[in-house]
Amino acid sequence: MSEDLLNQLRDIIANAEESRYSMSKATGISESQLAQFMAGTKGLGPVAVDTLLSHLGYEAVLKKKRKA
Repeated sequence: MSEDLLNQLRDIIANAEESRYSMSKATGISESQLAQFMAGTKGLGPVAVDTLLSHLGYEAVLKKKRKA
């Protein structure tokens, strides 16, 4: 998974008006898993990333790279 996408998700979570506890309860992703992700010590799988993005009102869009 792209480090840029994960960093953007970290920024979105950090700037959200909702607490990580509340996100955890709403998404089923454990608070400790969110804390480790935010600290950069562990990543999140694609399903967890999609779940968080959806919960926060975002979606990931894949685009084919342009040829150089």
